Amino acid sequence: MISCLGGEWTGLAQCSEDSLRTRLLSSARYQGQRRQFPHRRKQHGVAPLRRKSPAICATAAASAQRRAPAQGIEEGYWTWRDFKIRYQNMGTSGPKVLLVHGFGSNCDHWRKNFPVVAERCQVWAIDLLGYGWSDKPDPRDHLPNSLYTFETWGQQLLDFMEQKMGGDPAFLICNSVGGLAGLQAAIFRPDLVRGVQLMNISLRLLHLKKQPAWKKPVVKALQTALHSSFVGPLFFSLLAKPQTVKNVLAECYGDKSIVTDELVDYILTPGLEPGAVRVFLDFISYSGGPLPEELLDECKRPVSILWGEKDPWEKLELGRGLQHHACVEEFVVLPGAGHCPMDEAPGLVNPAILNFIDRHT
Repeated sequence: MISCLGGEWTGLAQCSEDSLRTRLLSSARYQGQRRQFPHRRKQHGVAPLRRKSPAICATAAASAQRRAPAQGIEEGYWTWRDFKIRYQNMGTSGPKVLLVHGFGSNCDHWRKNFPVVAERCQVWAIDLLGYGWSDKPDPRDHLPNSLYTFETWGQQLLDFMEQKMGGDPAFLICNSVGGLAGLQAAIFRPDLVRGVQLMNISLRLLHLKKQPAWKKPVVKALQTALHSSFVGPLFFSLLAKPQTVKNVLAECYGDKSIVTDELVDYILTPGLEPGAVRVFLDFISYSGGPLPEELLDECKRPVSILWGEKDPWEKLELGRGLQHHACVEEFVVLPGAGHCPMDEAPGLVNPAILNFIDRHT
């Protein structure tokens, strides 16, 4: 994330993780001692999850006072690998659709899309592990950057589709870093995915493969300072304020008037839950894993890409480079929209979602 000043809990309006991290890392001036973690065995590319500890992991059932879902949207909780996962759903017939949020956000970022898409589809949204009102296990119980990864989230999506959505093939509609989780799911189980639609997918500009050699030790040192010393939690606490969150959201929205107190509340409140700071600090140090172009090369399902033209973090001219992959059938520019077009421009996004679904149903 290149130019925002927010945290995981801010939802950062699903800002790209590189955009956030670049500004965070440039702000850090201390380096702490990296904590050593016990070895954790991986299966099928996904780190096994340790049973949650009530002292460490916040449970959605014990969450703070918060807004109810938008009218007509039902909400529930699903147990996945002993962790409580929040989801929402609406609609009783038609193709099945799963909405996937971006970094630090949650189901409520799709509240303007549910009513329209659910008129013709069965629609679900899910809070990825570590975000929204889902549980937030402590990543320090695992190897660094082995818990909150696109492989973990991709498997979470697939298990949800099988266990809660009936196991039928479904469409994945994704924003920002949620797009990498959606593509990963489509690669793991193409039989369960009818198509993937990406909205301003994170380009991962601070990935190790994209950093010049001179920059790598600097970025690593600053990531370690945030991840392993007092600096990270202190910085996070300074950001956990409504006005700061509002400023971050306003930076990535093309239309600043869309950034209301209601939106700030939906994004900020679950980010104040215990455990959120550790999720945030773990993910901003995640410079490995897949790149979107690598996943698109592997993906065998149809992909639609939507791009808000005014996104300050994931520039349109860079996003256009993704349209040449074989699986990509369209690249649609959304005039006036920023990084979160589903919330900023539902009048443009909802028809695009339905058109994509219609072509493959």
